[in-house]
Amino acid sequence: MGALHAGHLALVRIAQRRADRVVVSIFVNPTQFAPHEDLAAYPRTFAADVAALRALRADLVWAPAVETMYPSGFATHIVPDGPATAGLEDAYRPHFFTGVATVVAKLLIQCRPDIAVFGEKDYQQLKVVTRLARDLGLKTRIVGAPIVREVDGLALSSRNRNLSSDERAAAAVLHRVLAESAKKIAAGKPISSVLDEGRVMITRAGFALDYLEARHAETLAPVASAKERPLRLLVAARIGKTRLIDNVAV
Repeated sequence: MGALHAGHLALVRIAQRRADRVVVSIFVNPTQFAPHEDLAAYPRTFAADVAALRALRADLVWAPAVETMYPSGFATHIVPDGPATAGLEDAYRPHFFTGVATVVAKLLIQCRPDIAVFGEKDYQQLKVVTRLARDLGLKTRIVGAPIVREVDGLALSSRNRNLSSDERAAAAVLHRVLAESAKKIAAGKPISSVLDEGRVMITRAGFALDYLEARHAETLAPVASAKERPLRLLVAARIGKTRLIDNVAV
C-alpha cells in the first residue's frame, strides 16, 4: 500500500532472486478500512516509493487508480473463510479480509505473476492469500518473506512513523514478549500461563492489547500444547493512536 520501507524493499530483492522481471503494485485499498480507521491518514509517499524502486531496479510499478479497481457499479467481493476466520485480525477488523482478498485477487489477475511475495509480518494475511490463490486455482505461487526488524526487534511498518518517541521506546516490548514466550513454550512451559504472563507485560508497557495468541502455524487453529507444532505466536496491540502487529515462530 505504498509508504515503502526496508521491509517492502526486502520483498523486491527476494522476488528479483526468483524471477526475471519484478512488478510492484502500489494501491491504498479503501475496502479494507472500516469507517473509523485511518484511510485518510494512511501515509502516501508515491514519488519517494517510485524513486526507491527505481534505485532497486524493479521493472514495473502498477499503481491503479481507485476508479480502475472499483469502477462505478462494482458489486463483486470475495469473502474468505478458513484462516480468514481464525479469530485474530478478523475478530477486531471483520471487514478486513474481504477487502484484502478482493483486491489481491484483482491485482494477481491484472499482473499475472508466476510468484507473489508477501511479508510474514501480516501473518494471517499471508495465510489468507495463500489459501485464496489455491482455492481459486490461480497460477501464482505465494511466497512468504521473513519479517525485517529494527535493532530493538520492532517489526518494520509504515505505521511506525506515527509513534511518538515515548511510544516508539515502548513498542519494542511486543517482540521481546513474543521472543521470550516462544523460548518458554519451546522449553515446555504451559502455553496458557506463558501467554498470561506476556499479556501482563504488554499491558504494563502502555499498550491496549487486542490479542496475544498461540496458533498452529498453517491453519491458525488454537493450540493447547507445544506438541501441536508448527506453532506461531501472534500479537496485536494499540499504543496511542497506532495499532501494531507482530508474530514469531515457536
